[in-house]
Amino acid sequence: MKGLGLTVAMVVSTAVMWHTCQGNCDLNPLILVPGSGGNQLEARLTDEYEPPSQLCGQKYPLCKERGGWFRLWFRPALLLAPFTQCFAHRMMLYYNPLIDDYDNTPGVETRVPCFGSTRSLLYLDPHFKRATLYMKPLVKALKHIGYVDSETLFGAPYDFRYGLAADGHPSRVGTKFLEDLKDLIEKASISNGGKPVILVSHSLGGLFVLQLLNRNPPSWRKQFIKHFVALSTPWGGAVQESRNLASGYTLRAPLVDPLLVRDQQRSSESNLWLMPSPKVFGGLPLVVTENATYTANDAAQFLNDIGFSEAIDLYKSRIAPLVEQLPAPEVPVTCIFGSGVKTPETLFYDESGFDKQPKIMYGDGDGTVNMVSLAALQSEWADLKNQSLKTVRIQGASHLSMLRDEKGVKRVVEEIKDILDFIQMGHIIQHLQFQLAGDIHGVTDKIFVHPSMRP
Repeated sequence: MKGLGLTVAMVVSTAVMWHTCQGNCDLNPLILVPGSGGNQLEARLTDEYEPPSQLCGQKYPLCKERGGWFRLWFRPALLLAPFTQCFAHRMMLYYNPLIDDYDNTPGVETRVPCFGSTRSLLYLDPHFKRATLYMKPLVKALKHIGYVDSETLFGAPYDFRYGLAADGHPSRVGTKFLEDLKDLIEKASISNGGKPVILVSHSLGGLFVLQLLNRNPPSWRKQFIKHFVALSTPWGGAVQESRNLASGYTLRAPLVDPLLVRDQQRSSESNLWLMPSPKVFGGLPLVVTENATYTANDAAQFLNDIGFSEAIDLYKSRIAPLVEQLPAPEVPVTCIFGSGVKTPETLFYDESGFDKQPKIMYGDGDGTVNMVSLAALQSEWADLKNQSLKTVRIQGASHLSMLRDEKGVKRVVEEIKDILDFIQMGHIIQHLQFQLAGDIHGVTDKIFVHPSMRP
């Protein structure tokens, strides 16, 4: 009875500790990995640069920072047709078969500002905050629960034009980003007392994070990763990407001809990565013309017929092996995405061909990514015993709602708080286990702590 009384007293004490901990315990470090267009890019021109027109010469733009650096993405001027050509030319990537890798337009140097901080993730252009809002509401909500930028809260922006490639093929820029992200994870953990990190990605960022996790050994993941929260992730690509490659897409900007940016969009390594994958889309009709119907299994023929035949071998050798599987990282994963928003599902082109915008049949998704892609992990990992997966659907939430709208941000933060509460409960139960083991003589049964709750 004495042992039982002591046990009850310690359980009550634990409950008090738990209540107190919810407001006062240290936070696990958290790293935000943005989506494709959510990264800022800066550029400068060297003497090697050959502009496509006089307007795009060395003097444009007039306002530059020290060293000749200027904002490349995003700047509102690119929405004006004369400047769209300058933007597209400077944003182009070129595949070099001699090194089997991509590089910038000759004479254009680029950099990603503020790696490690969330500052460059708040807006696409801080001079136009309302029009280019990105992660500011989510960052603000995280700070409200105690996170501090560059101390417990970090950002990992990257050059979204570049992607990754299958084994045996270099991808210098994308691989360097994974190395930098790994280093940031380790430093964030060490600077926070060895606590493992919570990774929160948006869109394309989730594909990079999954690759990072699966390219590192289980021992590293166990030490440094507590949870992976993936927002609006296109696990199997998106039909919208087929439109980008076929006809160009300007995010509905009224003053820009999509054909002005089509070549630039085709040149981006990451856009091939985001094509609908056969594994997820299978034989669904994605693009329909007068003479053909294309599924994800017809990627090579589709690339040829839209006039982008140079990408066929690149897709087959660098991308197809990369998207054949979605291996589980064996760390807890939470997928949060919107549903019930009309999303391009099938594109219809008439006799005018691919130089005109298609008619669209819509289906379910978040407005950008199709539901079959957003929810792909549910079926892919359903029978895996060593993979914890939680999915959260938010009805009516668009691709960006998780970051900007009150309903989406609130739900994301609730999930993060649940993860933090789960971690803290694990600490408390372990503390109680040690006390029971050391203080109660004659009581041999110990409290079992599930591995996922251990700190």
